[in-house]
Amino acid sequence: MIKRVWLLPWIGLFVSLPANAAWEVNITPGATAIAREVYDLHMIIFWICVAIGVVVFGVMLWSIIHHRKSRGAEARNFHENTAVEILWTLIPFVILIAMAIPATATLIKMYDSTDADIDIQVTGYQWKWRYQYLGQDIDFFSSLSTPREQINNEAAKGENYLLEVDNPLVLPVGKKVRFLFTAADVIHSWWVPDLAVKKDAIPGFINESWAIPEEPGIYRGQCTELCGRDHGFMPIVVEVKPQAEFDQWLADTRSAAQAQAAAATEEWTLEQLMERGEQVYNTSCAACHQASGQGIPGAFPALAGSPMVTTDIDAHINIVLHGKAGTAMQAFGAQLNAVDLAAVITYERNAWGNDTGDSVNPQRITELQQ
Repeated sequence: MIKRVWLLPWIGLFVSLPANAAWEVNITPGATAIAREVYDLHMIIFWICVAIGVVVFGVMLWSIIHHRKSRGAEARNFHENTAVEILWTLIPFVILIAMAIPATATLIKMYDSTDADIDIQVTGYQWKWRYQYLGQDIDFFSSLSTPREQINNEAAKGENYLLEVDNPLVLPVGKKVRFLFTAADVIHSWWVPDLAVKKDAIPGFINESWAIPEEPGIYRGQCTELCGRDHGFMPIVVEVKPQAEFDQWLADTRSAAQAQAAAATEEWTLEQLMERGEQVYNTSCAACHQASGQGIPGAFPALAGSPMVTTDIDAHINIVLHGKAGTAMQAFGAQLNAVDLAAVITYERNAWGNDTGDSVNPQRITELQQ
């Protein structure tokens, strides 16, 4: 009976194996020529290592079986064998050279970012990405769009839980895109396996990489540097479009930017600012100060009932625009447009029982940013 009980977990394991059919541990072949080269190199070196393991452990097993004491084997006493020493030095040397030559050729290609069709500066922030299409007048932030209800286990997880954003990076098919990586606060790392791109984004430094996506589609990645409390909430989404659709996206994005600039000159009611401000707050502020405005004791201050938020409106605007040195409070003046800044400040001053009645006009923000 005891033996049967002991066997039950093992029986359950093998019975459940078909349910793990989607479990994968290998790297992806990717969506670029370089990604496929990396995959092929990985597989070649993997099988070389498998062959070495089979030979080494095979010889060990054969020696253990055929030279065991029960067969009367006696250990030989020898000191040196020049031929064997040369052989076991030469064989690893040849194997390493055979692996190094194709790996070096691929690395040289990976570092050749010349003759790019598009240059995109990628800047890491805690905890979002900024994409600037150099020479294209396109500049936007990309933030996690997974609802907080899913993160807090108050709703069912979505298909792309923690791997979805509000504004994906959009690239054209068949064009060489050069990426310039940096960071505004701490070290981040931009990693998209399908593009075979993984580069650190370091404050004060510029790192380069490139990709030529060959197939339209959506490719996902993450920040792979431990960059702070919400490191796991900093996904990357790359959407590759045919050239005509990419050109249309460029035109639509420029038009949207112009519309945002025009909206900053309009008069907004308190209700309109509150509605928009709640959306901006949940995207840009709730991670630290919480959706309830209660903050995290010892780490991020509460905004509900805060003297900063309920009294001095000028100080409130200043800290949102310029941040606070020596703390995790970022400067949002370059991250949000004038309407979003005015809306989120208005929301903070009237949510969670603050009820100051204050309304910040987007024109006031525009004047302070000039």
